Amino acid sequence: MSRRHVHAEVSRLSGRRIGLLGGSFNPAHEGHLHISEAAIAQLRLDEVWWLVSPQNPLKPTEGMADLPTRLSGARAIARRPDIHVTDIEARLDTRYTADTVRALRRHCPGARFVWLMGADNLEQMPKWRNWTTIFEAAPVAVFARSTYSLRALAGKVAHRFGRYRVRERGFSQLAQRNAPAWAFLHIKLHPATATEIRKTRLKQP
Repeated sequence: MSRRHVHAEVSRLSGRRIGLLGGSFNPAHEGHLHISEAAIAQLRLDEVWWLVSPQNPLKPTEGMADLPTRLSGARAIARRPDIHVTDIEARLDTRYTADTVRALRRHCPGARFVWLMGADNLEQMPKWRNWTTIFEAAPVAVFARSTYSLRALAGKVAHRFGRYRVRERGFSQLAQRNAPAWAFLHIKLHPATATEIRKTRLKQP
């Protein structure tokens, strides 16, 4: 799909609060749904987009299902009209999160995007290309994840943007804030992981 068609798709979203949950979704699972539902409720989002990546630059291609398979699996898990599964990164031809967020901001400047991610990603974020520009392009919501949360909150990213952290009473207005602004949400933890699901499938006869 051309960039013109992508623009037409997102231009109707001006003024809406949209959470962006990126990842390989290899496969999508109930944990993704859990985070999305928490984001919609606590951040008062109108919708969440699952951005199914053509190929995460930090993950190996071995064991990665093809994009149509991952899209289909994600749509089967989403199960809500306010969660949209999309391959828009493939259509925008963006490989890195920073480029994706900037491209979406250009195509739909009136939308209020919030980048959603787990604490494990906050910890490893300094490995991402142009990671500081993500915080400068859109508010960020980080969700607690077992064994990662303490290290993430003591890490480089949390330290760099510490003065921009939004406390709990401001969560509902995070989408309305100008970047940089970020929040750490201590939600009930969900045990599902894509890694464990793949391991289980490999053991099945």
